[in-house]
Amino acid sequence: VQLQASGGGVVQAGGSLKLSCSTSGRTFSSMAWFRQAPGKEREFVAADRWSGSSTYYPTSVKGRFTISRDNGKNTVYLQMNSLKTEDTAVYYCAARSFPLYGSAWYLRPSEYDYWGQGTQVTVSS
Repeated sequence: VQLQASGGGVVQAGGSLKLSCSTSGRTFSSMAWFRQAPGKEREFVAADRWSGSSTYYPTSVKGRFTISRDNGKNTVYLQMNSLKTEDTAVYYCAARSFPLYGSAWYLRPSEYDYWGQGTQVTVSS
């Protein structure tokens, strides 16, 4: 299974970008986006469960970022609005094929078993 992320680029602070991640035709129990800035650990950004009807975000991006799925196109999106310079990072999509347990959310990279190659997002001031 290959995940292919795209859509990164350079945008001014306050602008928007939409990232895409194709999933090679497979449906996963949970899809997520992470990001990693230079010298920092990989950070959770957004996740959904199954059909995408349930989503979760950290406070740093809540209200600005939206994760969504188009199962017909086998694609997951991350809409990013009101971007800030601190959002600058390489963004990775991730997929979890393991079962979901209860209502838990999976926020650690180790809890996902498939990864895209990363796409650079740079927010300029």
